[in-house]
Amino acid sequence: MEDLLFTGGWTEDFRAGFVAVLGRPNVGKSTLINAMVGRKIAITSARPETTRHVARGIVHRDKFQLVLVDTPGIHRPRTLLGKRLNDMVEEAQADVDLIVFCVPADQEIGPGDRRIVEKQLRPHPKIPAVAVVTKTDAASREKIAAQLLAVSELYDFEDIVPVSARVGDQVQLLIDLLGGLMPLSPPLYPEGQDSDEDTEIMIAELIREAALEGLGQELPHSLAVQVEEIIKSPGGGGFSKGLPVSKGGPGESGGFSKGEPDTLENPGKRRKSETWRILVNLFVERDSQKSIVIGWKGSRLKEIGTRARPQIEELLGRHVFLDLHVRTAKDWQQDPKMLNRLGL
Repeated sequence: MEDLLFTGGWTEDFRAGFVAVLGRPNVGKSTLINAMVGRKIAITSARPETTRHVARGIVHRDKFQLVLVDTPGIHRPRTLLGKRLNDMVEEAQADVDLIVFCVPADQEIGPGDRRIVEKQLRPHPKIPAVAVVTKTDAASREKIAAQLLAVSELYDFEDIVPVSARVGDQVQLLIDLLGGLMPLSPPLYPEGQDSDEDTEIMIAELIREAALEGLGQELPHSLAVQVEEIIKSPGGGGFSKGLPVSKGGPGESGGFSKGEPDTLENPGKRRKSETWRILVNLFVERDSQKSIVIGWKGSRLKEIGTRARPQIEELLGRHVFLDLHVRTAKDWQQDPKMLNRLGL
């Protein structure tokens, strides 16, 4: 009879560990992690440098557990924010058991990829690395084959796996491969927990994702989102305050979006007796940028709220009322105090 590690019933050959997912901006790291976990734990966008927080997604299997660490794309920083994002990657990599290095199939290997190999992989030869050629659905077989060969010449990887996270091709194969490379260990997180992301941060990220979809190339890097306060309504009547988050914010209010607070798309999935009012600040760096986010008579801001609200309601399991305000925080990407306030 197999010996058990603890009363949870995990055997001595169980494996668990941390996996840092690295790559330059916009190579599909967050999309890959979401596909492996089975739900969204990190926002995605076609815009480079979307990820601004280190998020962890947990993959549970009978014989192993993976803790996937989503990191900001490594790039040459142009702002204090950019430097801090690169520092996040360094910190995230410090105690991992394995590195996954992502390179897209539809783009040639460039200086950014080589810089990551030289600065993040070669200095840590004791940490095994697996290369993942992402976005294979966007490339021909010939291009994928050429990319696999090019990646193999970059570094001595444990393995190289072509994957399409968008269509799910070879995602399970990658999960099984990584699981076999984990050290012997009991589970690091309880069964059923698939992320350790802070709720307020996830709400802010979902709103920022919705804003990025609607704003195009106009100001993606100048936008930051902060949940100011969550106010609970336990019986569907008046609101009672709760879950305070850092209050206030520089600049003036620039409008709000109520969404459609009286409409429940999936009422069976939510506690209809509870409504949470969420006060949110969207920060831009210039007063002239506020009108871009707000739109004509608040149309674009309302669109952001309408797009984000269903995902936030699914996350929280209850109806929400989004109260969005646009404020100016001049040059916030270079302001240490503002970055600290935003958790960056």
